[in-house]
Amino acid sequence: MTRKLRFNSSTIHGGQEEEKGYGAVMPPIYQTSTYAQKSPGNHKGYEYSRTHNPTRSALERSISALENGKYGLAFASGLAAMDAIIKMFDPSDEIISVNDLYGGSFRLFTQIFKKYGLKIHFVNMQDLASVEAHITKKTKLIWVETPTNPMMNVVDIKAISAIAKTHNIVVAVDNTFASPYLQQPLELGATIVMHSATKYLAGHSDTILGLVALNDALLYEKLAFIQNSSGAVPGPMDSFLTLRGIKTLHIRMQRHSENGSAIAKFLKENIKVEKVYWPGFPDHPNYDIAKSQMKSFGGMISFLPKRGDRAKAFKIIENLKIFTLAESLGGVESLAGHPASMTHASIPKEIREKSGVVDGLIRLSVGIEDEQDLIEDLDQAISLI
Repeated sequence: MTRKLRFNSSTIHGGQEEEKGYGAVMPPIYQTSTYAQKSPGNHKGYEYSRTHNPTRSALERSISALENGKYGLAFASGLAAMDAIIKMFDPSDEIISVNDLYGGSFRLFTQIFKKYGLKIHFVNMQDLASVEAHITKKTKLIWVETPTNPMMNVVDIKAISAIAKTHNIVVAVDNTFASPYLQQPLELGATIVMHSATKYLAGHSDTILGLVALNDALLYEKLAFIQNSSGAVPGPMDSFLTLRGIKTLHIRMQRHSENGSAIAKFLKENIKVEKVYWPGFPDHPNYDIAKSQMKSFGGMISFLPKRGDRAKAFKIIENLKIFTLAESLGGVESLAGHPASMTHASIPKEIREKSGVVDGLIRLSVGIEDEQDLIEDLDQAISLI
């Protein structure tokens, strides 16, 4: 299909090719490790499934279409995708990262790559002058996460990309919280967009997978080489499940966003809630940026109970009946988590608390259930404190 599709159609048809075997509507699950060759090097485009697999290729074409990129790559997880991006750089190179980011990303920077000679600067990206001040001749990458996990800060992708362009620096954006439905970083000037596709893209809490999309041919070749050489690739079943999930992404994200808005407003009006972190409120410090670069504000919310501490947070999340206490996010079911002891446990207390991840903070991934059932569930749990 050569005509450019609108987003809702692209989730279903974007990057897909006619299946030549039996006309299957869904890309088949090519559950094979290797492929027959007529003679050495004479094959049908596939030799070994670490390098290429037809099911994975269909997924890679899909993410490139959704993000309006030229190239897509699939990895075994979101962190594996991030790992591959960072591996493009050399010892003594410098990276500027958003300072309030996912705990696993922080751990990868500080406990894995720092010991190989990469210098990481964690910067408040609401302050563009601070970003510029940290740029040196050795700066090769600016790592953006927006909205941030779990504080829901929004980074101005267009402004960061403009700064990076003047210094010939790669900008990579972790777009997991927004998904391509809400935000398309390549369109805003980013070089690379990365997803933990485990979350909204797959959408059903049944697979672990990472995706990358980009336009730069040279960077694509570098990443594809790392993908094959390091071997952190997803299997065909995980690729298939993610492809299947993507086909309903637009419908799910609409409901996630609608429910997220209803729950954020309920929490803000609740007398036992001190603070709600959600970029859809006009008094959110990054509301104007969020409104300009996001289609809507999504279903991720964090909140702090009044005089909230660990005990109060635990009491609320332990007494939820519809929200499930669990790691992860972005599935059809609503989840609740305690960032300080779960997703951000690898970040030292004094560092995480500076960014707002205090012991009383609760993070919600609002699912697609009936919004009134979710509100009533939160209401009964919060009423216990």
